[in-house]
Amino acid sequence: MNANSLPQAGPEHDGLRQRSLELRTALLTLHKVLIDSERVTFEKTMGNIHSPNHFLQLLTSDPWFTWLQPLSSLIVSIDEMLDQKEPLTIGELDALISQSGRLLVPVEHGDGFSGHYFEALQRDPHVVLAHAEAVRFLGPREPTKE
Repeated sequence: MNANSLPQAGPEHDGLRQRSLELRTALLTLHKVLIDSERVTFEKTMGNIHSPNHFLQLLTSDPWFTWLQPLSSLIVSIDEMLDQKEPLTIGELDALISQSGRLLVPVEHGDGFSGHYFEALQRDPHVVLAHAEAVRFLGPREPTKE
């Protein structure tokens, strides 16, 4: 493929790409902080994890860590969108921001991600700081109706 057959990227595309990369970085940081926090809690409850390979195995297959999967999948979706040949559109970026906003809602008595996320925010100030950085990219959100 030659340079003439590639989609033309302009300032708007560059801005969308940069914003997507910033969102990805914030979510990746949050993901790492959550993994680190969960590891500490796991080791306090279940005992030490003796090797990086064992930890990777736990991350990918142990029910303790399963709740992190939606955030992992969201980051993969962002990576795939950034790797596509066509320039990123405002609609795609809006969809990523919307999906992130729906995911990063802690719920005290929630199931799955939202409940575990609430617990992580309660126990670990590092999670609170990473959460604040991630939601900064989401813009103002409407309060939930009860």
